[in-house]
Amino acid sequence: MRERQLGEINIEIRQIHADEVAAFRQIRLEALKNEPSSYASSYEDWIILTTEDWQERLKEPVFVAFQAGEPVGIMGLLRQRASKMSHRATIVMVYVRENLRGNGIADKLLKAVVETSGERGIAQLELTVSAENMAAIEFYKRQGFTEVGRIPGGFLHQGREIDDLIMVYRLRKALLTEQIFD
Repeated sequence: MRERQLGEINIEIRQIHADEVAAFRQIRLEALKNEPSSYASSYEDWIILTTEDWQERLKEPVFVAFQAGEPVGIMGLLRQRASKMSHRATIVMVYVRENLRGNGIADKLLKAVVETSGERGIAQLELTVSAENMAAIEFYKRQGFTEVGRIPGGFLHQGREIDDLIMVYRLRKALLTEQIFD
């Protein structure tokens, strides 16, 4: 467990496991409900999942930010399965409750993901982000991610095509130059 003092709020960032499905379900559904245009998945896709489905998704690392025991942020990691691609992983499910944004919670979630990635020998982190989500794009750029492509009409939301930006962070290069989160 990592206890972080962020401004005047106490935040705990930790990887959750199958016995913490309720917290995972709560924050993931909140994210999908509150920010539907930011995700390819929909609230309706996830609300129907069984407890076993939710537990299955926790076989990959999922980090949750807690404030006074309440989940307020989430970030997950999906490693590539193919042996020639196992040095890569995708960051997924990124969300911080709106009233807590700007307090460093996303920084701490990303740091936990990067640390876990390094421990697992992952050399490259990848993500897609809605081209309309400028705050997220700027956050990732500040953290060292580089935009490497765009998928036109990456997903549909309420009949609109929304482009996805593809961003990459070269973890091994950052480790070699000791520039992670300085």
